[in-house]
Parts: sequence; C-alpha cells; structure tokens
Amino acid sequence: MSSAAPVRAGVIGVGTMGQNHARVYRELPEAELRGVFDADTERATQVAETYGTEFRSMDDLLDGVDVVSVAVPTEYHYETVRECIDAGVHVLVEKPFVAEPENGHRLVEFAEDRGVTLQVGHIERFNPATRKLMDIVEDLDVIAVDARRLGPPVDRDIDDSAVMDLMIHDIDIVTALVDEEVVTLDAIGNDDVDYAAANLQFDSGVVGQLTASRVTQEKERQLSLSAENCRVKVDYIDQTIEIHRQSAPEYVEEDGDVTYHHENVVERVSVEKREPLKNELSAFVEAATTDAEPVVTAEDGLRALRLSRLIEDLADERTPVEQPVAVR
Repeated sequence: MSSAAPVRAGVIGVGTMGQNHARVYRELPEAELRGVFDADTERATQVAETYGTEFRSMDDLLDGVDVVSVAVPTEYHYETVRECIDAGVHVLVEKPFVAEPENGHRLVEFAEDRGVTLQVGHIERFNPATRKLMDIVEDLDVIAVDARRLGPPVDRDIDDSAVMDLMIHDIDIVTALVDEEVVTLDAIGNDDVDYAAANLQFDSGVVGQLTASRVTQEKERQLSLSAENCRVKVDYIDQTIEIHRQSAPEYVEEDGDVTYHHENVVERVSVEKREPLKNELSAFVEAATTDAEPVVTAEDGLRALRLSRLIEDLADERTPVEQPVAVR
C-alpha cells in the first residue's frame, strides 16, 4: 500500500469510543475518514454528519477503506474482525481483543494468511508517559511494579468487570514492561467485581500489584516502579514521570556542628504530551502502510486477555470460612 496519499479509514461501532476514533481519523493528516457503520443507524448517521463523512453499510464500508477501527461490544469482536480481514482490510480492534481466547487465535492465523495487519487497542500503551517509561525501564533492575486505576461509578452501562474494563490496561503495560512469564497469581474482589486487587510474580521474581475500581470517589491512573537505585512514578492523566533517588549520605559540618545529610533527589522527566488515541491511530496507520509489526500485537492482546480472565475468576470466587478469623 502506498503511503503517498491519505489512508482511507472507517469506523465500525460508533458508541463513545468509536466516536473518538472517527474524530481522530478526521484530524489525522495521514488518514481520510471515508465512513462509519453502526447497528444503530440513527446514531451512525448523526456521527457521520458530525465528522463530515457518511453512514455506510458494512459491505460498502469495507469495499471503500484500507484500515478500520472496530469498536463494537466485545461479544461481536470475533465475527466483525473476521469479516474485515476477509475483505482484506487492516484492523484495529478495541480491547478486550475477543471474548474467548480460542477465537483470538483463529483471528491471528486468519490475519497472517490474508496478509492483514491486526492491532489491539490497548490505548494506554500510547500514552506519552508510557512510551517514555518503556525507554527508562531498559536501564533499570526492576524489583516491583504497582499500578492503580481507580474512579467513581460511570453514568453508562458496562457489562465488563473492573478487571476487564480497567485493570486489563495495566496488565498489558506491566507484562510489556517485564516481558516474562507470570508464575504465581492471586486476586480478590467485591461482590460485583467493581473493585479488584491482584498480586502476581514473574519468572525472575519481579512482583506486580494491580488495583482497579469503579467505586472509588477519586480518579487515579498511576503506576510506580521500584528498582535497585530509584523509584519511578507515572501519572497517566497528567502524563508525567518522576524518578526518585536517594543521594549518598554524608556528614556536614556547619558552625562547628556536625549534621547527617541524606537528600531525596527528584528528577522530573520531560514528556511531550499528546492525545494517546492520536498516537495509537497514527501507529496503526503506519504499521498498515509499511507492513511493520503493530506496537500492540494480537498476541499481546491475547496475553492480556488470558491474565485478565484468570484474575477476574479469582476475584469473583467466594470461599467462605466456617468461622470468623480472630485477629489480635
């Protein structure tokens, strides 16, 4: 595919996230939004009018685009993505990749056979702070990672648990940072799994702690990484990174008195701020036009999905004790 002309792009599913995909494709100089499709024709028509394109049938849309974003409910990911691949259209599918891992494997094989780029929409990977963190961590001896993704109840219906809706972002990031097999795992959650916490340990001994909540009256999107010589703190909302180090302790003499001096040094890393979705769709278009491997591959999406399902199952388990446990 030639990259000289703007890539023809479409969006399938124009709910909250899909509408943002349509907006960003409209804004990207390397793309041209050629149409949208949604089972809700009234909504799709309104979105098309808003972003200067048209509502098209699924077949018509796939006949007229090179790349497409799929943002339909997860239960329809497999059949929708398969139809796109069958049409020879490069696909970015929102997370979670698919409802069942087996179908994800089928899509991977089908995309390879058809020579189609398949990327999974783990948007936090494209946060400028995450990108900078990936560079920083290469020079660190990581000991532990703690990720917290908290917030209040949302005003829309969500079928997924806090694990599949929120924690899956941090599962993807932490497994990308450490890039090892998870050898131990445990998790706990409340009755509806609107709040969940998980502990995992990787093959080298690196420890991960993940917390996700839709019932916390403060929005927080943060990750901290403990290494041998420093602690790195990331704020995804502010797109900031701080590196905390301890200076070498020393004794200082002032006016005849000797005092102990141990300073905490904070380095604020320069991060070029940009909307993560623009980074994500730009990277997707580049991968599709150059036949390069996507930043977030389908295999990455499957890894995050499998771990999320395990954590969700553990968090949802109820194993009552026969009598209260006394703590003194």
